Amino acid sequence: MPPSPRSRSAVSGRVTAAMVAERAGTSIATVSLVVNGKDRGRVSVPIATRVRDAVDELGYVVDHAASSLARGSGDLVVLIAPDLSNPFFAEVIRGVRDTVGDRFQLVLSVTERGEQPVDADVRRFERLRPAGILVDAPAAGESMSAGVPVVLLDAPGGPGAVNYDLSSGVDALVAHLAAAGHHRVGYLDGTSRATTFAVRRSLFDEACAAAGITVSSVVAQADLTIDAAATAAGAVVDTWLAEGVTAVVGAADTLAYGVLRVAAERGVAVPGTLAVAGFDDLPSSSVTAPALTSVALPGAELGRAAALRLLAMLDGTEAPDPALPTRLVPRASTGA
Repeated sequence: MPPSPRSRSAVSGRVTAAMVAERAGTSIATVSLVVNGKDRGRVSVPIATRVRDAVDELGYVVDHAASSLARGSGDLVVLIAPDLSNPFFAEVIRGVRDTVGDRFQLVLSVTERGEQPVDADVRRFERLRPAGILVDAPAAGESMSAGVPVVLLDAPGGPGAVNYDLSSGVDALVAHLAAAGHHRVGYLDGTSRATTFAVRRSLFDEACAAAGITVSSVVAQADLTIDAAATAAGAVVDTWLAEGVTAVVGAADTLAYGVLRVAAERGVAVPGTLAVAGFDDLPSSSVTAPALTSVALPGAELGRAAALRLLAMLDGTEAPDPALPTRLVPRASTGA
């Protein structure tokens, strides 16, 4: 008597699609459709249920690398980001996941802490032969070329990138500060190599110059964490105040949170003595003390737009090319 699928799997150490097909009483092709989420409208519900039951009973795991080699491309979409723990990137992930749906499986990769994605990160995942790769906030000057479609997110100047219209949000922020009577401001920048941070600073400087606002020459930079931002702000806030700075803008909300912490620790009234604002409009910005004024950069919309562009590239259709709008959300930290 030939061994059962379960006993054969115990001998070989790996359950195969053929074993699942035998257990479910169907073909290997049908098993492939079901386990890859492509059975809707193609496999009857009873048969799909039998296949899923067999998968559970045998402990079958899809070998994506082998499947990719067989097809020449995979059913994976890889999203490479510099910090998956940041609430902003969580929103980006949600937008991508909701858009690729059942068609592709989303694989998430985070680079070394504080490092922006580079060419080597793309090449590493290219070996898996995914359907495509999404790269969020890549390091400036990296080509990000690959043998599969690649879409860059929040990468001003990057080829085929999905970006924000940062100028509208920055102009609104500076107009808001000018209307509140601020004439000298500080800027807490990020140490990130991502081009988007350089663009934010450049647009902010230009808008301030046009509005007659002086940006302090005191250099302040930090990693995109609250602790790092608080350390950097703590080192310069007294100098800022001494030279007449009445408002500080962080290049990201997490940087602005660090400024709020330092102000609270030193008894600096916000916004009475020092107004504070940031970029991103993270969910927590509405509940800080005081609530943070921020330029809203919708992460979910960024992820959705990038995923739509990737799908268009894969399907050979016209890729949407909008610059995502930004807007100012005034709150108590600037007296709104």
